[in-house]
This record gives sequence, C-alpha cells and structure tokens, in this order.
Amino acid sequence: MESACTSILVGKNASLDGSTMIARNDDTFLPLTPQRFHINPAVKNRKGAKIKSWLNGFEAELPENGYRWPAVPNVDYKHNGYYDESSINEVNVAMSCTESTYGNEKALAYDPLVKDGLDEDCMQAMVAPYINSAREGVSYLGNLIKQYGSPAGNSVLFSDHNEVWYMEIVTGHLWLAQRIPDDAYAVAANQVAIQQVDFNDPDHFMWAEGIQDYVETHHLNPDKTGWNFRHIFGTMNEKDRHYNTPRVWYAHHLFDADFDMSPESAELPFIRRIEHKISVEDIEFLLGSHYNETKFDPMGHGVDEDKYRYRPIGLNRTQNAHILQLRNDVPKEQAAIMWITMGMPTYTPFIPFFTNANDTDPSFSETPTKWDLKSAYWLYRTISVLVEGHYSQHIQGNIDYLNRCRQELRSTIDTIQTKAQHYQGSALTEYLTTQNHAIVKQMANEANAMIGELVMAGINLSKLTFNMDRNL
Repeated sequence: MESACTSILVGKNASLDGSTMIARNDDTFLPLTPQRFHINPAVKNRKGAKIKSWLNGFEAELPENGYRWPAVPNVDYKHNGYYDESSINEVNVAMSCTESTYGNEKALAYDPLVKDGLDEDCMQAMVAPYINSAREGVSYLGNLIKQYGSPAGNSVLFSDHNEVWYMEIVTGHLWLAQRIPDDAYAVAANQVAIQQVDFNDPDHFMWAEGIQDYVETHHLNPDKTGWNFRHIFGTMNEKDRHYNTPRVWYAHHLFDADFDMSPESAELPFIRRIEHKISVEDIEFLLGSHYNETKFDPMGHGVDEDKYRYRPIGLNRTQNAHILQLRNDVPKEQAAIMWITMGMPTYTPFIPFFTNANDTDPSFSETPTKWDLKSAYWLYRTISVLVEGHYSQHIQGNIDYLNRCRQELRSTIDTIQTKAQHYQGSALTEYLTTQNHAIVKQMANEANAMIGELVMAGINLSKLTFNMDRNL
C-alpha cells in the first residue's frame, strides 16, 4: 500500500537544540487513505498473541512483554494493511517505518523477495515495542528479516537520545545500516541511499551476515575500488532522475547554500555535514516543500516543462508527516515528542504530542472513513483543499497561520515542561496526557478559525459576480 516517501535524519549535534530527530512523509498510492493516531499500552506476560498481515500470508507470534508505544495506522486496515508508521516507545526509542526502497534486478536475481515475508504493514508492531536503543532496533529487525525474509525493499529509521540509524532492506534477506554522524543530516527518497561502506567500522555500519560474500560470489560490485552500497544494490534509471533524486537535491539546496550538484545526479550525497543547525521548523518546511522559489515549483510561475519535471516532496498523497524528536536538554521522562500533521504538510501545522502519555484525543484516535470536521485527519485536509483552491490569494494567509501556530506551540511546550518538573511517575504521564489533549483543542480552534477565514475569502473570489454601472 505504501508508495514514495521522503525521509530526513538529524544527528544530535546537527540540530538546533541538541535533539536527535528522524522524520518522514507517509505517502500512499491514493490521496485519501484515512489514518488515526493512538497509544498501545505496555504488555506483560502476554501468552500466545500473534500478528497476521492483511496483505500477504505473513504470521508471527509476538513476545510476552512489550513497552508502551504510539502508532499511526490505517483506519481500513483490512483492505490497506496496518502500517503503524511511526512511534517513540516507552524507553524513548524512535522508529519510522518505512521508506520504500528498490533493489536492482542483478542483486535480486540471487536473493529474490519473499512473497509472505515480513513487510512494512506489520514491521512497526513487530519491532517498536521490544527495543531498547536505535542500534538494537537495527539488529532486532535484521534478525527478523533473516528469519522471515522481506517481500519488498524497505528502509527504516531508528533513533534514541544519542544515535540515529538508517537501515536499508534491499533483497529478500540482505540489508545494511549506517549511523548518521552526530554533526550531520541525511536525506532519502525511495532510492538506495547509503554509499561507501567501511566494514572495519562497526560503530557506524551494521549489515546482514554474508552480504560481502554474496556480492563477491555473484560479481555485483561495478566499481574498481571501494564498496558502494548504492552502486551495488540500487537503481539509477530515468524514474530515479525525475521521481527520486530531485527531492534529495532540494533538501541539500535548502540546508547548504553552496550545494551545486544537478537534481538528476545519481551521486547526490546521502549524508551531509551541516552549514547551519537544523530546527523542527526547518524539517516541517522541507516535508511540505515543492521546490519553492525554484523554476521546478508546480505552484510557481515557470513554464510547464519545468514545473512538472520533478516529483515534489509535499503531496496530496501524504497521509501523515511526522518528526520524532528526542530532546537532550530536559528530563528523559518528558523528552520525547512526536510532531504529527494529518493534513498536507505544505499547508497544515505539525502538532506536538508528548509520548509519555496513556492515550490521544478522540479527534486523532477515532478517524471516520468519510469527511467529518470533528476528526483531525479531515479537519486539516479541509484546510489543505481550501488553501490550494485559490493558492495565490490564500498562500500568504496560510503562511501567517502556520507561523502563528509554530509560535504558540513553542511557547506552550516551554510552559508545559516547566510545570512538568513538579510531577513524577504515573502523575507525570497523566499530566502530559492532559496537556496533549489541551494542545489538540488549542490547534483545533486555530484550524476552525482558519477555515472560516478561507471560506469567507473564497466567497469573495467567486467568478459568479457582476458589477453594473449605476448610471445605466
């Protein structure tokens, strides 16, 4: 069910406040695939629990014990699969699953995809509640892929307070992961991203057992020197040059003023050292971007040949966009925040949720399959439709709305974390849960006010109007 997503990962020394951050757009095949956001409770001594995919024949038994973890699954999971998407578990380990990734035919010839293997629809639920670090997340998922195989190429993002990892599953059983350096960020967009691999550096690389022998036995390395994972396992075709690489180019274009490579280059870097520290707001803009202020902007004034040449990052098919932030300047009990937007990230605010919480507001946890303004999914998608309907007239008002929300939310979080120091244990969890609900209400009020402004302005923009000279 998943389609083309865009991911960014930020090391703790590359972020504005020392946080680690992993973020992604969840883009599906269809513009409307309603999702909800809820919290799964911790489990202890659970016997005989199983998970079964609705998309293939995969089935597995679940561990007896697991941490509390949030999830953002599809509503109609019986047709679309679970796809829990993203979470920060009870011990502050973040996971985003997945970035669809495609291995080439040479690599897949000798280790084909496994039809009934562990796919991304069940991957989050099979891993997120059971891991204690980002590094453990890579090895834990790697062992599952070894056991069950994979029916698709997928990449998975992991982070904890110290480390950020990107894992690429490229054939039925082979995978490789790289740690993002603390002072760097990385961007991926549906193409195998990892480049040169150092097998003598286990602090920064992890890999499937036997992957080097596999490559050597089947003569898969095209380079005279080095071991470039992208060259060996990835694709470099016309689709990549128009659908995938330009998104990576635009991210580097935003974060590095001197970046001058072509949007269609097959050698765009995966990892870059920062020119300036990256904020939550920077990532929000990137995830909603559409080649803004370039000739490739489909909402701009260029010629169609340029405007529609490349697939933008923000899409109407983005069902949710998320930023999983683990802060290092506050106590760990209040450090984990999931920033989520259920609308198109181009036009709607990212709402923060402290993940040390017991539940989510019903407007997020109970999403109907059809339009309903009481639902966050539909509320924020309504804003998206109204803004884009008269883009040139509404875009400045929308920018003002987003900036207003960002300012309010920063102030609100600061107030909450100051007051949170007076709570501990279950009382703190209850306090943060209550504050999550209050933030949702605060942002819903802003959203409804914005809808009102858009509707009133839209009426004045109707073409069914006529001005008659009074002298006639």
